[in-house]
Amino acid sequence: MDERFECLNTMMAIWNTRDEAEILALTDAALEHNVHFVDPNHNIIGRAAFVAMVKQVQAMVPGAAYSRTSEIDIQNNFCRYHWAIHHNGNQVMAGFDVSEINDAGKVVKVIGFFGELER
Repeated sequence: MDERFECLNTMMAIWNTRDEAEILALTDAALEHNVHFVDPNHNIIGRAAFVAMVKQVQAMVPGAAYSRTSEIDIQNNFCRYHWAIHHNGNQVMAGFDVSEINDAGKVVKVIGFFGELER
């Protein structure tokens, strides 16, 4: 994988830490200052809003583990991949993201979908 896309691994790590300083450092490293994140429950812009959203979601399912469940498919600066949330060994949610990365290696936009697509 092109090292510009390492920011996707860093963004996933944000969801899996509860340490405030680490969350802020990872957010600064991975996300553009005006990152746009949208999913069925959120439509936020900016790093501060992203951090607040992560903390809100983490509080809903304390101790949940977030992971990517597929390879990352990349074309130009756009990426798609599947992810899941597990709690106590059980999957509580699955989804699919399309992300845009800029040439500096920062996440610009994340469009998230919940659940699996039916045929």
